[in-house]
Amino acid sequence: MTDFTNILVFLLVVGLRIGVPLWIPRYPLPAMIASLVLDAVDQTIYQTFTTLNLDGYESYDKALDIYYLAIAYVSTFRNWANLSAFQTARFLWYYRLVGVAAFEISQWRPLLLVFPNTFEYFFDFYEAACTRWNPLRLTTRAVIGAAAFIWIFIKLPQEYWLHVAELDTTDVIKKDILGVPTDTGWISAISDNLWAIPVVVVIAGVAVALYRAIRKRLPRENWALTWDANVHNDVDVTVTPPPAERISLPALVEKVVLVGLIGIIFSQILPNIQASSVWFFINIAVIVAANAFVGVWLARRGHSWASMPRQFGVMAVINFGLAMVWLALVSDNPDAEDSIRVVIFFVLLLTLIVTLYDRYRPFNEQRFSAARAGRARSTTDRD
Repeated sequence: MTDFTNILVFLLVVGLRIGVPLWIPRYPLPAMIASLVLDAVDQTIYQTFTTLNLDGYESYDKALDIYYLAIAYVSTFRNWANLSAFQTARFLWYYRLVGVAAFEISQWRPLLLVFPNTFEYFFDFYEAACTRWNPLRLTTRAVIGAAAFIWIFIKLPQEYWLHVAELDTTDVIKKDILGVPTDTGWISAISDNLWAIPVVVVIAGVAVALYRAIRKRLPRENWALTWDANVHNDVDVTVTPPPAERISLPALVEKVVLVGLIGIIFSQILPNIQASSVWFFINIAVIVAANAFVGVWLARRGHSWASMPRQFGVMAVINFGLAMVWLALVSDNPDAEDSIRVVIFFVLLLTLIVTLYDRYRPFNEQRFSAARAGRARSTTDRD
């Protein structure tokens, strides 16, 4: 493999892993599935088509996993009309995020089993329902049941397989089923085990039959198949919400917790960083709060963001300056290329999350404010 091939493949794969999740807010299900597939195959692509050193792959993979899942979570503010489903997704997301942060600090792998990534598949379940059905038809019981089923029967076995047993599906298939060395190419492995072809055909046939049987039991569709979240969204997400002229404490707290937990995870990956997780969290809280005050200051003076890219670009420059000052204070070698590269990625991620959150939270407030106010009045009446 030439250096040109290595660079080309690397840029192509990374470009897809960064670019595809940006479509999740508009096309949630296909973009999420594509992100999941890219996450599953990128290492195999690197091993097959490049001679790249993959020693740092795990850190790179974790960073991009957090990236696309964070975009998926924030997109629920934009698109999800079912309050029970939204609240369940929020719990599942933060439950997993706390677990990953605890794992990065302790490196105790069973934590990833205790805090499974149920959010990802629950997100897929809800968005799959939205392609044909009105999500308001989902009862709270159905929502909780779906989350429990995914947690117990899908994610727990998967998390055990990956993080406790530490097994690789590709290696297990090649070594234990096909009986070939793990470095054998798939064409050679299949050609030496032709019996596997009819087995795969039978499995595919069973899957198709099972799909058809389940499909017959599904309720009648509300609309034709669509992947576009805008088509049946209950609020007009094409209209830019007016800028907030005051700080929303609940929104600020959630942004601090959201970006702070992601920051703790990154603090365990960043090279040459000596700051503790608590100190890292505090610094992120300062940056997020500064972003909020800048936004309110501009809004009160009649300035609004004409577009999301403009808002992202301006805030990214501000945050990058703050991050470089922070890096100079806490890094043993602030000029280290690895430190600067990872800090740039984290600053862009932080800015993207905050930008999307600020743009999408008003849709969530518009959608659920009446329901929350009614519930608050009901509680007051009972008291």
